Amino acid sequence: MMTAGGAAWDNAKKYIESGNLGGKRLPDGSKNPTHAAAVVGDTVGDPTKDTAGPAINPLIKVMNIVAILFAALILKYSLLG
Repeated sequence: MMTAGGAAWDNAKKYIESGNLGGKRLPDGSKNPTHAAAVVGDTVGDPTKDTAGPAINPLIKVMNIVAILFAALILKYSLLG
């Protein structure tokens, strides 16, 4: 989810800079607030997409393996088993 969300934030800025939703500048030459918001989103989206998202996948796998190992130990040494 973090990888996809980060990519969406990153691509939103590219979409606006290609001329959609007013582009970088409004017709009167002032800065487009939509573009300014997309730059903020891009600042958050890049690290989310490139680092946080992929780093969570191995963490989840390791947590699952540890949980399975502990479940087996609990069953082996419990009073019920």
